[in-house]
Amino acid sequence: GGGVFFTSNHKGSKGNNQVDDEEDMFNKMFYKLTKKSAVLPTTLTTQGRHVSVPQCVVEQGIARFTFEDLCQKALGAADYLVIGKHFHTVFVEQIPTLGRNEINWVRRFIVFVDAMYECHVKLIIHTQEATTPQELFIVDLEDQHTDEVFAFDRTQSRLEEMASTKYLKQRWAGSKDRRSPTDGHELVDDQMTIQTNLPQASLSDDKVEK
Repeated sequence: GGGVFFTSNHKGSKGNNQVDDEEDMFNKMFYKLTKKSAVLPTTLTTQGRHVSVPQCVVEQGIARFTFEDLCQKALGAADYLVIGKHFHTVFVEQIPTLGRNEINWVRRFIVFVDAMYECHVKLIIHTQEATTPQELFIVDLEDQHTDEVFAFDRTQSRLEEMASTKYLKQRWAGSKDRRSPTDGHELVDDQMTIQTNLPQASLSDDKVEK
């Protein structure tokens, strides 16, 4: 199992029970894959920067984040790539429906998905409302020709591809040899080698704040 798996808080016609079921499914998937191992925080280091991982099982190569952890903080391509280098399966929860007012969050999410795609990570996400990739980013007619909209079209396509059998059969681009905890529970990535075509907008810290 794995790949992009959508679970959502959207009630639809089934009411609160569906919300509870979706959240329960997301949690069960995480704990099933972590095999009842201790789930602990850790820190990744890349290019002198520290990237916090709030929940993970290093030995199993599985990490869990909220959308806020990943896209509402000043993170960029190198930060996301180091996550993809150390964890073959990444869970992301509490993803909101995004619009023009959250454009910097949108930009970070685009870069995050690109990094996971380049690393061949299995991505499991839980949204607040959206039930498909197309519903994650809602734009008005006057915004339909912006760079972010065109970039997010690629993000939608990649999320769909990441759920395919062909993608799931691809070998993870990370390496277990890189997952070596130090005494301070810190994971160090010595050299970034992945070549990506990530969007350049809003990758530097002075541009990514909402």
